[in-house]
Amino acid sequence: MTGREDERMSDLDYRLMVFTMNLIDIFFSHIEKRVARFGIQPGMTIVDYGCGPGRYTIFYSRLAGRQGKVYAVDIHEMAIHLVREKIEKYGLDNVQPVLAKRYSSGLPDGIADVVTAIDIFFAIGDKKTFLAELKRIAKPNGMLIIDDGHQPRRASKEQIAAAGSWTIVEETKDHLTCKPA
Repeated sequence: MTGREDERMSDLDYRLMVFTMNLIDIFFSHIEKRVARFGIQPGMTIVDYGCGPGRYTIFYSRLAGRQGKVYAVDIHEMAIHLVREKIEKYGLDNVQPVLAKRYSSGLPDGIADVVTAIDIFFAIGDKKTFLAELKRIAKPNGMLIIDDGHQPRRASKEQIAAAGSWTIVEETKDHLTCKPA
């Protein structure tokens, strides 16, 4: 997650979330197929915003390749710790974990070809500020891959439109692709 302190999960809730995600990945692994539809190419710079335990980060790293870069951003210290463990375990030399402060990633302007925000948008309190930060770190021709998480698609589309920083250019069953407005 990203954002206000009250949006940050307790350590216990975070551990339970990671445990649940691990079970889902064991029995219903879908991430590799899902990520293949995100348009990530070798050499790209990806920002995995709200990376959690790095479930998607691993696949972004593989797709971006040695010439690419992946920034795994989260507000939870446990997420950053788990991503560091995966970097070591899987030799993900192109991944850099980043601890965000509130809605600020601290990343340079215009760094990302692709910004992803998977399973976090529903939990963001200030969607306008959040989406503005994602636009700030995206290249002018970059894209945002965002999903609804635990809210209706209609709500996601309305919130993105109201923020004014992104334009939805494609809608699939499991995500929206946006370009900077």
